[in-house]
Amino acid sequence: MTEHSDILALAYKQPLMQNEVQVLFQKEKQVPGSVQYSIKRYAKNPQWNIEDTGVLVYHVEKNNPAENYIQLKFCVSGNVYCREKKMECDFCKFSSSQSCVEKVDSVDVLSFSFSPSYLKQFASGKKNATISDNVLSFKHDIAFTKTLPLCGRTRMAIEALLNHTYTDSLENIFINAQTQILLLYSMDCMMGDHDHEGKFSCKFLANADDREKIVNAREILLKHIGEPLTIKALSRKVAINECYLKKGFKELFGTTIFDFYQTQRMEHAKYLLYDKGLSVTEVSSLLGYSSISHFSTAFKKHTGIKPCELLLH
Repeated sequence: MTEHSDILALAYKQPLMQNEVQVLFQKEKQVPGSVQYSIKRYAKNPQWNIEDTGVLVYHVEKNNPAENYIQLKFCVSGNVYCREKKMECDFCKFSSSQSCVEKVDSVDVLSFSFSPSYLKQFASGKKNATISDNVLSFKHDIAFTKTLPLCGRTRMAIEALLNHTYTDSLENIFINAQTQILLLYSMDCMMGDHDHEGKFSCKFLANADDREKIVNAREILLKHIGEPLTIKALSRKVAINECYLKKGFKELFGTTIFDFYQTQRMEHAKYLLYDKGLSVTEVSSLLGYSSISHFSTAFKKHTGIKPCELLLH
């Protein structure tokens, strides 16, 4: 199968020499009966102009079906990690320490490989098979590679895979579910299902550039968990008016900007309190609350318990 470097070179739009890349983190795993996946995290060179990219590889060999596979590869940038820990760092991610010398911009490369025995469960088995049925059952006899656009829903699935905290069997269940979602969206793209005009009630979302602005707004919110932004400030950052931003966000992601932002803050608060063992005072400050009482009220509204109660669990 092809290496990680090819998708990175595609995103960079030119080959990269071995001495140009620094690996921060890597992980490879086989989910039993499902998917073989790998994640490789590189330090982003300030001179790199990376374009987030996805690729579907359909590999078929008539005389050697054991070598058949479908592979999804993605390259995404914009994440911030801690060089010392070689992993995501809450203080780096949320810019709590602007002068931290360990903070490093990164590029994430993900690869998912599916075997014929796994994919056949998704083929319909009908006589009048569609292109996707033929591909999933490896009856399409020509190998191909398809570049995939990274839409908002694909980015959300990738982000979930990069940031989850599941382990052991729960991690396998989660990975399996998310990779099936990525496979679904990728097959959609392969079939050329790009006609969004009749699918959006907000007509301006038929424009790919406007959809990208909404996706960028979501990414900016995630990067500013500890630095709350007003709708006005956010709209300026992505160059779209406030009304379009609010309506487009609700339609693309199924929630308001405020509810999304609050949910992300509280979910991260739970992680910091329960998994990281930070104090209520530390979490309140890290997430940008002006007082502990304001944070406690928001946390209880979201979770049903006070933050101090979570520490006792």
